[in-house]
Amino acid sequence: MKTISLLLFSFILACSNGGNSNAIPAPPSPAGEVMEDQAYSEESMVQQKRDIPEEQEQKIIKTARLAFETPSPEKTHKRILQLTSQYEGFVANDNSGKSYNRIFRNMTVRVPTKNFQEFINSVSEGVEYFDQRDISRQDVTEEFVDLQARLKAKRKLEDRYLELLSKAKNVKEMLEIERELSNIREEIEAKEGRLKYLQNRVSVSTINLEFYKYTAESGVTVSYGQKIKNALQGGWNGVSVFFLGLLYLWPLFIVVVIVLLVVRWLIRRNRKK
Repeated sequence: MKTISLLLFSFILACSNGGNSNAIPAPPSPAGEVMEDQAYSEESMVQQKRDIPEEQEQKIIKTARLAFETPSPEKTHKRILQLTSQYEGFVANDNSGKSYNRIFRNMTVRVPTKNFQEFINSVSEGVEYFDQRDISRQDVTEEFVDLQARLKAKRKLEDRYLELLSKAKNVKEMLEIERELSNIREEIEAKEGRLKYLQNRVSVSTINLEFYKYTAESGVTVSYGQKIKNALQGGWNGVSVFFLGLLYLWPLFIVVVIVLLVVRWLIRRNRKK
């Protein structure tokens, strides 16, 4: 009995000592530092969004499309070229064409946004009415600010990874960090490209122009005698075409003749029998 009591006491003492033991914390790994850094970057980005001033300059993409009739497409074209040069723009596309009774010209002009409305007003002078006059304004301020904040956070994250790379203890850690750096740099380049595209569209507006002229061509009056002559000539042409078609079929005629001769020979042979 004493032996059992002694064993029970020893077991309880061991359990109490095990429960009160303090484990030694393991040193943080590079992956743990990376996760903390990513969390820091996202939190930093959100904070940057909150710190955006209310007086943020608006980023507006302006585009227009004008379609109208003009008495002289050539003069209108020269005038648009002059206005493009006057308002510091350039011609991105210029083509012309002609349909059944219509001469037209299509142009794509890009001018600085500060001269957008003045250019449209100058082109509209003298135009009685427009077949199409569309002016659109797309606000990309939110996307612009969001890209800037995310780009800034990614750059900070890149700097943090570079610090970790300098502290890497072995080749495995170096390869893992370099792989993450490569992904971050790709994202940075993509966001920088998108920012440049938006900035270009915002700073330089696009105007699509289409102007045309109808050509009124009167038909030629034909006399009754001329109509008879044309009919006879058309009939003769039709007969000529028919005989020419028969000439194309000469191999078929030869085959038909041979078949008829064979059939005739067979009939005579059967009669003799």
